[in-house]
Amino acid sequence: MTGEPELQTPVQYVKGVGPVRAVQLAQLGIQTAEDLLTYFPKRFDLRRQVQAIGTVHDGEKNVTIAGEVIEARYVPKRQRPYFECSIDDGTGSITVKWFHGGYLRNKIAPGVTIAVSGAVRMFDGFLQLINPALQILYDVSGVDLDSNELLPVYPAGAKLSSGHIASIIKKALPTLLPLVGEWHDGAFLSRRGLLDRRSAIAAMHHPEDTDHWKQGRRRLAYDECMLMQLALAVQRASDISRPAHAMEATAAINARIRARFPFQFTAAQNRAVVEISADLARPRPMNRLLQGDVGAGKTVVALYAALTAIAHRKQVALMAPTEILAAQHYRKVTGFLAGSRVRIALLVGAQPEKSRRYLLAQLKTGEIDLVVGTHALLGKKVKFKQLGLVIVDEQHKFGVDQRSSIRGKGYAPHYLVMTATPIPRTLALTVFGDLDVSTIDELPPGRGKTQTRQTTARNMPEVLRFVCQRLAAGQQAYFIYPLVNTSEKTELKAAISAYEQLRDGELSQFKVALVHGQMKAEEKDDVMNRFAAGEIQALVASVVIEVGIDVPNANVMVIEHAERFGLAQLHQLRGRIGRGRQDAVCFLVASAVNPIAKRRLEILCQTADGFKIAEEDLRLRGPGEFFGTRQHGLPELKVADLIEDFELLRLARRDAFAIVNEDPALAAPHHQALRHAVIKTYGGRMGLITGG
Repeated sequence: MTGEPELQTPVQYVKGVGPVRAVQLAQLGIQTAEDLLTYFPKRFDLRRQVQAIGTVHDGEKNVTIAGEVIEARYVPKRQRPYFECSIDDGTGSITVKWFHGGYLRNKIAPGVTIAVSGAVRMFDGFLQLINPALQILYDVSGVDLDSNELLPVYPAGAKLSSGHIASIIKKALPTLLPLVGEWHDGAFLSRRGLLDRRSAIAAMHHPEDTDHWKQGRRRLAYDECMLMQLALAVQRASDISRPAHAMEATAAINARIRARFPFQFTAAQNRAVVEISADLARPRPMNRLLQGDVGAGKTVVALYAALTAIAHRKQVALMAPTEILAAQHYRKVTGFLAGSRVRIALLVGAQPEKSRRYLLAQLKTGEIDLVVGTHALLGKKVKFKQLGLVIVDEQHKFGVDQRSSIRGKGYAPHYLVMTATPIPRTLALTVFGDLDVSTIDELPPGRGKTQTRQTTARNMPEVLRFVCQRLAAGQQAYFIYPLVNTSEKTELKAAISAYEQLRDGELSQFKVALVHGQMKAEEKDDVMNRFAAGEIQALVASVVIEVGIDVPNANVMVIEHAERFGLAQLHQLRGRIGRGRQDAVCFLVASAVNPIAKRRLEILCQTADGFKIAEEDLRLRGPGEFFGTRQHGLPELKVADLIEDFELLRLARRDAFAIVNEDPALAAPHHQALRHAVIKTYGGRMGLITGG
């Protein structure tokens, strides 16, 4: 390949790379010149100004010297094998030794130039450095040895050392940096205190000092946040570009709906109703997230929205992640609407084909007002006469692509997401950044309090005595286990063996049942229905009961091997109890735990506030793991930290949405560089329009 490189030039053709290095770099994710340019150091080491070897003396504690390797040898057959070499800089020579330094045999040989930093000592009449910090100088002419320098330490791999990578990038920077374009004008950057993009990238590789590096990092972190928020803003602009049916909750409709509920809404529920009603009244699609802790009453608010749509003769689809949860929603909705003219149906994968065909025909002709279902609602054969509102419970259980697949053609339905997994404010701006957010931050009155206690397997007899007392008093209990079947690889107790042990042992006088994810759907439903009806007193379960099961009389939970669960998952499990008026107790039974697991359990015992728990969970696990962000089309961030850079994220969000409000398709000439960067980073993941 000839000619000057461009940012998308294959890295093989960058000066100093070649085909062999290109194969190695590809294993590090470096395919193009731009990838090489944005492969940043993980840290910097300080190499002090080099002094002449002839001036070094015994006892100096922090010396840096450089010279050519004259001889080198590895001595393996000793209690402490070592690698040593002699280096010479023209003013003198010195011995350098690394104990257990066999890994240096293929790196340091006569003729190689190295710089080393460490303490000098005299041994057998000769000066030497023991186990010093090492830099192999692959390009001596490009190294300034006469001043202190921050040395970049790159993530190594694919048989490439950090030093090799540093050498490649240093040679390439003079050619590649001029290719970096700017996305914003000088006034924009000045108002936000940002470096220009080219200077920022240079500072990330070779900063003058720590403050210079921080400035470079801030600009590039802003850029990553900006691209993410632009993608979300374009997605939102696309979502609301189609017309939707305006469905106002008039005073008459509001009165009819509220009469359906035998209780007053909480202030938080009323606030959410006002926000959702305002969205539904507009002729563009609502895109709103309704978040609230377990038991906060989200389903009631969602049903209010559904009945508003039905009052305007539009159909509603309510999607749940599991058949158990779909059936529970169906029962709850049917109970609230008993005696009304609202036509309700349940659509799940396990239905007989004949009844399924009949139900689909009714949906198509508009004879069903509200359909509750699972992923089955996304099937190609599911057609609506006039779909006005889609409600999705626990959105994170669905992939991002499924959000738009039910929208269909013509008028777009309004869209309401519910989640009982409280979302940290950072992820509310990222995973759900294209949605408006309503929060129900209070529980209905009259709820009992839930106490959480951490204990060990040694105290299980005492725990079981407590459970038996509660069961004898007419309450119900959950026993939760991380595994379904016992594994030879671990010592974890599994649900099936624990069920048999409890049924035949400590709980033999009570009705005990088992439910887990490997059971058939009808078997799970039967057990859960009997538990909800009070026929079963103790339910032994895997995490299948994590989401949505509502049994107000179940007020005791024992979670075995609690250290194996995530913080948000433990909070979800605990949320299955304390749903009635009685106080509840949750026992976290944990064996010896690592510091992070210990912190999780401590947090859970200290607070029941789901939003505090979510923030801590994000801090402990990081955005990549929390909430499965990968399935939401969010690539890994190279520079930005969504926890530490929250204010920067907010700034980038304001800027991005302002840009898209002015130019929804990023079509203006001065937005072309941004448009290209958004499409390159997010186009294939967010379903953005890439043509034009």
